Amino acid sequence: MNFRMRLVGKLLFVVVAAGVLGGAVMLLWNLVMPGLLVGSRPIDYWHALGLLVLCRILFGGFRGHGGWHGHRHWQKWQAMTEEEREQFRKNRSFGRRRGEE
Repeated sequence: MNFRMRLVGKLLFVVVAAGVLGGAVMLLWNLVMPGLLVGSRPIDYWHALGLLVLCRILFGGFRGHGGWHGHRHWQKWQAMTEEEREQFRKNRSFGRRRGEE
C-alpha cells in the first residue's frame, strides 16, 4: 500500500510540475518573444507545453543530470594523469578540421 501511495504522489507531482512549468513557459514566451522578434506571436498553453518538452528532449534530456558531474566520463577524466590528459587533448578532433593542430 505504501508503494502505491508513493507512486501516486510522484505521478501527481510530475503532473503539477509539468502544468506549472508549461504556464511559466507560456507566460515568458508571451512577454518576451512578440516584442523581440517581428512576426512571432503569442502561444497558448498547449504550445508552451510542447515547446517545453521539445527543449527538454533536445537540450536537457529527462534524467536530471547536471552536466558531466556523476558521469563515468568525468570520473575517467579525474583519474587521468596530466600526461594522459595531454595525450587525450592531442588525439581528439572535436572542433578542428583534419590536419589542423
